[in-house]
Amino acid sequence: MKHLTQLVLALLLLLNCPPSGFGESADSRSPADFLKRNRLIGYMLAKQLPTVHLSDKAMDDGLAQAAFTLYLNQLDSQKRFLLQKDVDQLKAFASYIDDNLVQGNNPLPDAGMDILGERIDQAEKMVEAILAAGIDFNVAETLETDPKKLAFAKDLQSLQDRWRKILKSEIITRYLELEDDANKAKEKKSSEVLLQEARSKVAKRYKEIFRRLRQETRQDHYDRYFNAVARAFDPHTNYIPPAGKEQFDISMRGSLEGIGALLEEDDGYITVKEIIPGSASARQGRLQMKDIILQVAQGAEEPVDITDMRLRDAVRLIRGPKGSEVRLTVRKADGSKEIIPIIRDVVQIEETFVKSTVLKNIDGRKIGLIHIPSFYRDFEKTSNGENARNSTDDTRKEVLALKQQGVDGIVLDLRNNGGGALVDAVDIAGLFLSSGPVVQVKNSNGSIRVLNDEDPEMVYAGPLVVLVNVFSASASEIVAAALQDYHRAVVVGGPTTHGKGTVQTVIDLNDNVSLLHFNKDDNLGALKVTIQKFYRITGGSTQYKGMEPDIVLPSILESLKSGERFLEYSMPWSSIDPVTFTPSQAVSPAKIDAIRTASTQRVARNEKFKAIQDEIVRVQEQVENSVISLDIDDMRKKQEEARLAREKVGKQFGLFGDEGQADGETAEDEEDVQPSGAAWLEEVREDPYIQEAELILADMT
Repeated sequence: MKHLTQLVLALLLLLNCPPSGFGESADSRSPADFLKRNRLIGYMLAKQLPTVHLSDKAMDDGLAQAAFTLYLNQLDSQKRFLLQKDVDQLKAFASYIDDNLVQGNNPLPDAGMDILGERIDQAEKMVEAILAAGIDFNVAETLETDPKKLAFAKDLQSLQDRWRKILKSEIITRYLELEDDANKAKEKKSSEVLLQEARSKVAKRYKEIFRRLRQETRQDHYDRYFNAVARAFDPHTNYIPPAGKEQFDISMRGSLEGIGALLEEDDGYITVKEIIPGSASARQGRLQMKDIILQVAQGAEEPVDITDMRLRDAVRLIRGPKGSEVRLTVRKADGSKEIIPIIRDVVQIEETFVKSTVLKNIDGRKIGLIHIPSFYRDFEKTSNGENARNSTDDTRKEVLALKQQGVDGIVLDLRNNGGGALVDAVDIAGLFLSSGPVVQVKNSNGSIRVLNDEDPEMVYAGPLVVLVNVFSASASEIVAAALQDYHRAVVVGGPTTHGKGTVQTVIDLNDNVSLLHFNKDDNLGALKVTIQKFYRITGGSTQYKGMEPDIVLPSILESLKSGERFLEYSMPWSSIDPVTFTPSQAVSPAKIDAIRTASTQRVARNEKFKAIQDEIVRVQEQVENSVISLDIDDMRKKQEEARLAREKVGKQFGLFGDEGQADGETAEDEEDVQPSGAAWLEEVREDPYIQEAELILADMT
């Protein structure tokens, strides 16, 4: 209470300071109210984040420099507007960010907006002049497509040349799309006509982009500045402005109508964070996690560029009523572009739940497969005393059903499982263990809590393989790590899991200022803050490193550079004291070595894994070689090579879904198969990872 009283008194003094250094606001508030509100938010971030965040980071010069780096990146992530001298000018504010927040004087977002606004005006004139003058497509030249490898332009002439190459690249890309459309429609159009159409469409698109950039308000710039300060603590700590709270709430509960993909803003791009099981995107199959969405079109209408668009605005374009079509132009991991048509639909709820089936080996063995898409639980219904479906009860049900059918082993598929309820992670691990500790949780005050499986019953004691990949995160990493630490299962997958070993909570900033009598229009937003960290029972955290499978299989996802280790300012790996537990004798280290050797030999001979390995090499080469040729024939050839490579891998064993693939059917006529999606069953039969998991189970027995 004393701390809260001191905070309120400090805020009252802060808000009574006279305004200074205020620029014009594109906001409905008066300049005084605008300044008052943002002083308050900045002060609260400066005081609350160091107190409640798990890392114990101080609001000092080091954190200020990190916040500036993040701020600059969101201000001009593609390096298409600012000059180096602009960056140098803004750097003068960097080391004062921590002091400015406390003092209630935040000049950086004002300076950033003013400089960027001037450069946007100049860039628009450049684009108009370049398109009017025409571009020589016969000149051999290249373009660096990775902004991280670029320096800011040294002067306006260099910036104009950069824009000329960007426009040339985009016109060629549009030309090839129009050429492909004409070929499909069997229309004859000359190259000159196609190029003119491509120029016209690119000009129209950039006119819309510049119009949208001018709609950015001064409050938008302040909100991004505050978010940069929060993200300097770690990637999962964010400032959520009032306008973004709606999107945050939707991302937490999942959108039930639309394409069924959770999106995030990353370095100026809208990126696919998660595909919701049972959604239109999941059933269509071609949109994947970490895809970058570049353009959005409503059916056959002209696409809208969403690069540098605010997340909430991009989401409004992508969402839509059931049955309508949206066409997403996405950039894949290898840099290639693909247009993905998706018919919007509601999530098929059954596909979001745990499901299982029985697979028969060629030697007659019966293998049970359990797929857990997430660790779901309806806490609201549970708190109200209602019976609520949860992943633990559903998993138990599927395990018992598989035992009833006499399976010789079980594969627990946790691939692409982004986590969920911690209680279910503990309880599901407990289905395969005798009682004992499952995970340790460290709080921001340093206290450590051990979560135990309290149920002495081991529901299933037979051979067990756990499948993971780089998108297995949080609660799924806890389950896989516990089963590995107990030597209860063989964990199989890519080199590592995601490495998300932290817990966040949401703090409503309005709760702390009730004594200031703000009116309802002065909503301060919220903070999402990291407050806990997971540790294995052996003492190591799952944060940053993730967990390493016992048997590593080739994975195309390796090239995505996804996971905590690739995020800026992510919390480091650490360790605490282990807890006492009794390992199982199911799979001893010596036994795992023998199983690993046999698996390695099989994988080396397996044509499917050879194809995956070839694709890994190709994609990694494309990712590393971010310089593209600005030649129509070269770009056409590269696009065709990428398309054929993806089709080869996808058709061979269904790594990528087919357009318009149906789902939700049942396969009741299949012997020993529980009712489930026919498409899922087909994918299971062709999945090389599941096939190898079956053989590993055979080795175990």
